[in-house]
Amino acid sequence: KGFDVLPNPKLAPERASLRRDFTINAMMFDPLNGEFLDFHGGQQDLQQQTLRHISPAFAEDPLRVLRAMQFAARFDLTLAPETTQLCAQLLPEATSLPPARIWHEWQKWAHAPYPAKGLQALKDSTWLSLYPELQALLDCPQDSRWHPEGDAWVHTLQVCNQAAAIAAREHLDENTKEHLLFAALCHDLGKPKTTFTDENGHIRSPNHSEAGFAPTQSFLKRIAAPKRIAEYVHPLVHDHITHLCGKPTARAIRRLAHRLEPANIELWEMLVEADASGRAPAPPCRPALPWLEKAAELSLQQDKQTPLLTGKILIQQGIQPGKGMGEILRAAYEAQLDGVIDSESTAKTWLQKYLKAQDNTR
Repeated sequence: KGFDVLPNPKLAPERASLRRDFTINAMMFDPLNGEFLDFHGGQQDLQQQTLRHISPAFAEDPLRVLRAMQFAARFDLTLAPETTQLCAQLLPEATSLPPARIWHEWQKWAHAPYPAKGLQALKDSTWLSLYPELQALLDCPQDSRWHPEGDAWVHTLQVCNQAAAIAAREHLDENTKEHLLFAALCHDLGKPKTTFTDENGHIRSPNHSEAGFAPTQSFLKRIAAPKRIAEYVHPLVHDHITHLCGKPTARAIRRLAHRLEPANIELWEMLVEADASGRAPAPPCRPALPWLEKAAELSLQQDKQTPLLTGKILIQQGIQPGKGMGEILRAAYEAQLDGVIDSESTAKTWLQKYLKAQDNTR
């Protein structure tokens, strides 16, 4: 809203192209004359995988820095040095950008095949400082026994690229791809606050998955992500190392499926694969695959269990709707997750024992 736009239909194509953003985005084709127009070397820049601005007019819209991010991610590009400098000069203008425009560029990033290139462009342009949650990953150390790739920033870049490859392999729909990519981006945001070196010289980050809630929440708010993104990303981040804490028993699977809602074990396993594979030169792997296979046996790979004890059954047993019914249903579902209830018959048996125990405590 900081300027007026006046059309000029008589403006020559070469002069008009000076107001475009990048050389690769200023190439034209004249269908009347069958002529390819490339006044600024866009084709050569594309071949050399370089993202270069055209003129000082680039500075008229600071959103173009975020466009640079998503272009780099989509087409495997690196910012030209002069473009990097100009982007850095535009940093003070970032506060003028409407939230909806910011999200639109990040959304395009999430659908790109080379998301790490976009994040690197953000770092090179100094605009990473707008996102302190991401910037904190820089130089955040990791134990080389498990992370030969380097610090948490390098790891996150690799994980995002792996997530993009998995999303393509699995033909994920647009929303699910966004859930996976932002979970990959945010999965280790809790590490900077939890990382320390113990008495044996080993680098540890205890409870970093739980600590990731606050920085994930604040980052997603900064980019104006829709509410659904946070609803899916938070449980995925919280449980992204659950597979390291035990075996995939039926009880563990049921409880994991419940905690992940509205996400699911199928999507969670993709995130774990991306995390485990984002450690090059270590080879890719799928450490949570046994969990997915067990979930499939239980038909829980895409959803949590449906409650077997319902309000309808309770009403049939003479229990009236209200606070007491809600408490019974919650307790019954916990028993179902533990495997005590596995059918309507065992649900009714559990109910009788529960009601009897309640009577005995009064």
